[in-house]
Amino acid sequence: MIGLSGINQLDPVQVLEPDRFLGAVADDQTVIGGADSYSSWLAVPGGNRVPHAAVTHVGVLPTHARRGIARGLITAQFEDFARRGEVVATLRASEATIYGRFGYAVASSAVSISVRTARGALLTGVADPGPVTLIDDHHDGPGLVRTIYQDARWAGAVHRTDGWWSLRATQRERDSAPHYLVTFAQEEVDIGYASYRPADPSHWFSSAHREVIVDDFVAHSDAAYLALVRHLLTLDLVDIVTFESRPIDDPLPTLLIDRRAATVGAQHDETWLRLIDVQAALSARAYGPGRPVIIAVTDPLLGANNATFEISAESVRRVEHEPELTVDVRGLAASYLGGTPWTHLALAGLASEHAVGAANAADQLFGTERLPFSGTTF
Repeated sequence: MIGLSGINQLDPVQVLEPDRFLGAVADDQTVIGGADSYSSWLAVPGGNRVPHAAVTHVGVLPTHARRGIARGLITAQFEDFARRGEVVATLRASEATIYGRFGYAVASSAVSISVRTARGALLTGVADPGPVTLIDDHHDGPGLVRTIYQDARWAGAVHRTDGWWSLRATQRERDSAPHYLVTFAQEEVDIGYASYRPADPSHWFSSAHREVIVDDFVAHSDAAYLALVRHLLTLDLVDIVTFESRPIDDPLPTLLIDRRAATVGAQHDETWLRLIDVQAALSARAYGPGRPVIIAVTDPLLGANNATFEISAESVRRVEHEPELTVDVRGLAASYLGGTPWTHLALAGLASEHAVGAANAADQLFGTERLPFSGTTF
């Protein structure tokens, strides 16, 4: 989550969205807790975008912890999101044990990838889509990356608000390291970019481990991905290229002659997802081929979500039939973007299988070609 210290030199209206901050106030009018959110969208499997609340700044003073204040704030948020017509909410969790009790679950994960360039040659069969363009990151870069990013439709991508971009610009102004930006275009349309910086510019020419950090990487096609990766791995005077955050199924190691040149960091949770309107969420995403599955959903906090659904590749509809699977809203959130198999949910006790093979059938429906990934923190 973004700490408030990160916005103390900005007009709060530039970063925070009016009318979305909830506060808990003690009898003496002292603010003892709060929860904030941003209006956004979330891209779901198939490329649709659903109305989405990006939750942040959730906290309670330590002097008032464990009194139910956080629960009150979060449940009030859910009611507010439902009134606004927001289908889902997501957050980035500072602690992994807090949000499951409110129906949030890990829906996407990420890794870092570091490549030693001396051993990081690409396989001869890897396509070369053409050159990239170096952009003035201060003058032309901010508007250009916003334009390119707004086409994001991979499962897990979220809208980056005006406040998000404002905060990013302020953080970069405080960073003494130079920043570089390259873009890739096809038919004169920019369809990808990579933003990067040196890890230790003050000792660059004397260091034996000159590392470049790729802090934002967006590619709307395989061609853009390959062109940007090829550029980064062939930078002069660079020993290590580190991609800060990539999907856990990123193909980069597979592209290398020496796979050991790539070090994949530990997997970490990224998107914590909460379904606010289960039927709308289920209806918005695409499904794979396979037989229909009847799933009963339970939600102790939002009663309108308690229902049984028949889900197929063609439709989602409420039914009164006996379910083949029962899942609570937390388990459904974990599987919603395709990040957690239903067979895993059954093993974990987050889903109950009432018909043999139902979990496997659900995996056929909910499975995705690529695992979900956001790439955006807030």
